[in-house]
Amino acid sequence: MAPVSGDFSRGRVSLIILRLGLPMMLAEFVHVLYNIVDRMYIGHMAEGGTLALTGLGICFPLITLIGAFANLYSTGGATLATIARGAKEDEKAERIMGTSFSMLLLTGAVLTVLLYLTAPVTLRWLGGDDETTPAAMGYFRIYVLGTIPVLISLGMNPFISAQGFPKIGMMTVIIGAALNIALDPLLIYTLNMGIRGAALATVIAQTASALWVLFFLRSRKAALRLTGLHLDRSELKRIVRLGITGFTFKVTNSITQAIVNIMLKAWGGTLSTVYVGAMSLINSLREIMSLPNSGIVMGGQSVMSYNYGAKQYSRVSSGIRFTFLSGLAINIIMWALVMFIPEPLIRIFTSDEQLISTTIVCARIFFGAFPFMALQQAGQSTFVALNYPRYALFFSLLRKIVLVAPLTLLLPNIGLGVYGVFWAELASQVTGATACFMTMYHVIWKNMKIKESLPAGEEYQ
Repeated sequence: MAPVSGDFSRGRVSLIILRLGLPMMLAEFVHVLYNIVDRMYIGHMAEGGTLALTGLGICFPLITLIGAFANLYSTGGATLATIARGAKEDEKAERIMGTSFSMLLLTGAVLTVLLYLTAPVTLRWLGGDDETTPAAMGYFRIYVLGTIPVLISLGMNPFISAQGFPKIGMMTVIIGAALNIALDPLLIYTLNMGIRGAALATVIAQTASALWVLFFLRSRKAALRLTGLHLDRSELKRIVRLGITGFTFKVTNSITQAIVNIMLKAWGGTLSTVYVGAMSLINSLREIMSLPNSGIVMGGQSVMSYNYGAKQYSRVSSGIRFTFLSGLAINIIMWALVMFIPEPLIRIFTSDEQLISTTIVCARIFFGAFPFMALQQAGQSTFVALNYPRYALFFSLLRKIVLVAPLTLLLPNIGLGVYGVFWAELASQVTGATACFMTMYHVIWKNMKIKESLPAGEEYQ
């Protein structure tokens, strides 16, 4: 494929999305790969592998929470900077990027101190017990020391890809992944650090990725340059207003993961550790299944934002169509793999037969309506790309807080037992995703023809 131009208003929309999306997808693949390698090494440890995997599962809500703050500033910041670039306002775009960077640094410092000090109490509350809390503490207290590099690498990398440099953005992840994969066996096995070694490898890898991001954004090759710390309050309000969607999605994910762990512990009986471990593996499978569509969604979002800023509304409509149809096809294929041949995927992470058999049953329920997630992804990404923050925020809250969390608490109590936790996800995928897509269709997609007739100088919303 030809190189990606920084101007997304020319050329075939589907090809531009693919040229942007495929490197992003590869970057996501590598990112998921080194998370998977972590869990593979942890799950196959000679002593206490299943226990360590469960401990890692207890950490997931807090790890997700850290990622939420990267989304808060990157989702809104990168989208608004791209819209500004499309409107030929590069100085404004750089101001937005500098404000996002400053907030990532400040937030990372606060989170490092706060989460490190509260970890013992928080991990217990998230479902840890005398068996699993030591493993969770061993991992998380090292991981949290790398919060600032994590936020920089996750939060600033979208600014690289959105400028038309997806291969540079891909390298951010590849550098971290290569280091993580190389360091895992050394730290976990050779130096006998166990789960703490996996955490240390991740911190080192994310630090290297963060340095790469900063090096590029401060170089002359970048279309938008990071010249220093800036804090524009008016832009910060706009960044947060739009970025609150991605933030809320991650935070609600963190909350529901916590509720899930608590309910699995309460309803799992003597097998509660196995069920928490199964959910940890299901989260790993979800990363794999969401991976192929992630690049398409991110590429589509950049193209839609740019053309929305440039007032090329027919191209926005083409971007929505391609993002939805390709996502639906991909999700159907992923669903079929998990429904019909789940065991080889699960064995990547563990050789514990009881954990494998439990995960197979639970995964088939959990992913039963996975194709519907293409509706959610297309709707949500369009709301964010076109700066409709209230709709984007509402549908983030709808699926996780209004549907998943209450159903997770309710369904086990009405005859479904521990499996009700997994049925809650299936029900939310059908109802929440459908509502999100249909609203986007009526609010945005149907009205795109009207926007095509707007005067050339009219401001975007």
